[in-house]
Amino acid sequence: MPPRTLNFTLDPASTEPIYRQIARAISDEIRRGRFRPGDALPGYRTLAEELGVSRNTAMAAYRELQTQGLIDGAAGSGTRVAAELPPASASMAIALPSLGFDLHRGAGPSEAAWDRNLLQVASGNPDPRLLPGDALAQAYRRALTVNVKSTLTADDPGGNPRLRAAIAALLSSAHGVPSTPEQVLVTRGTQLPLSLVAQVLLAPGDAVAVEALGARSAWEAFARAGARCVPVPVDAEGLDVETLDRLAATEGLRAVLVTPRRQYPTLAPLSPTRRARLLALAAERRLAVLESDLDGEFQFDGPALPPLAAEDRGGVVIYLSALSKVFSPGLRLGFVHGPAPFLAALRAARIAHDRHGDPVLERAMAELVEDGELQRHLNKMHQAYRHRRDLLCGALRRELGEAVEAVPPPGGLALWVKVRDGVDVDAWSRRALEHGVAFQAGRQFAFDGEPVQGLRMGFSGADDGELIEAARRMRAALGAG
Repeated sequence: MPPRTLNFTLDPASTEPIYRQIARAISDEIRRGRFRPGDALPGYRTLAEELGVSRNTAMAAYRELQTQGLIDGAAGSGTRVAAELPPASASMAIALPSLGFDLHRGAGPSEAAWDRNLLQVASGNPDPRLLPGDALAQAYRRALTVNVKSTLTADDPGGNPRLRAAIAALLSSAHGVPSTPEQVLVTRGTQLPLSLVAQVLLAPGDAVAVEALGARSAWEAFARAGARCVPVPVDAEGLDVETLDRLAATEGLRAVLVTPRRQYPTLAPLSPTRRARLLALAAERRLAVLESDLDGEFQFDGPALPPLAAEDRGGVVIYLSALSKVFSPGLRLGFVHGPAPFLAALRAARIAHDRHGDPVLERAMAELVEDGELQRHLNKMHQAYRHRRDLLCGALRRELGEAVEAVPPPGGLALWVKVRDGVDVDAWSRRALEHGVAFQAGRQFAFDGEPVQGLRMGFSGADDGELIEAARRMRAALGAG
């Protein structure tokens, strides 16, 4: 690593000698952690030139720092921050400045969310270890070598035209959704499209209906747009559409967010009767239906329900999904499908956020979809994830017995596990972190914040051994209560 740049000024009018000003400034940088033990510092000649002082002054400053035990100047290795700082300096070096301003909103997720030692089975993300790396690398290479100028200078806020065309064709052929490239917008991940939709669709004070058990990140996107979320009950048939109808009349709803293929988090599909009623209600009241379908590609048993967008005759459905749920959460690719006039407004709003997405990734992904690599990967993952689903359900029944009801869902990448009455699911989830496993307690999905006798576990992102160990740790955590 090259020597660190010294960014400070000297005060020639100060009564403090120049060499001590230099030594104090470098000492301050060490104390606040900008210069770490072993970091290279400029030689005294370079230091003198940078600061416009004599070499003797620079040498005197370094001698002062050596006396304090803060730097080493061994022959042949240049000047460096001491590998072992004096105790007082070492303790100060790790101190970070306190927050110098107020936050409008609270802190983000706890540090435990990024603890690498945890067995993370909290969400249903695909396993990046199963990514078709060779095919993706070749597609990346072609994206960077074939028509590279057009790829890297692309600034279409709607996303790469080839990828939009490929997604439109996929929606039409595989999901029965009539689609054109003009009806598709490609985004980074799945949270950005929700924020864009909220910005275009909702004005401050507008009301949007949400499932009473659902994704807090979505509610947050609406709240940041100034909208008001109105919870609607869910049951074994999904969203309670009759309650939605009454709320539409009393609350002046502008939109409803729904997860019809697999309710998030309970996995209950929206019943055929309610699907038809929802679409009719939306057309009648000019209510936008935001259909979130993040893992709809994974159906293991029985026929897959079509998206609501496939049955939309009134131009009311805005469909949100993600290619990252097929390949890897690290490949941040989501998309929105809807009526072309709405998508035009969405593209205009997108410019204010990040102008456009990742042109190289989008170009490479377009090739994978066009060449059938997406479908080949899906076919492999169906077999792998079905196996993991069944293995985790068996492990939970074996380790936790009658404390839980773990039924293999027909599709998706996660389980909704019912927990017997009398078990404090929230306390269990906290103890589970101490035992090295993370799952999501049902309360995390409750709009009213009340306890829920259930938990969500993802099975797709962990291998066989990790899933078995997760169940064992959950048993240990349950027994510690």
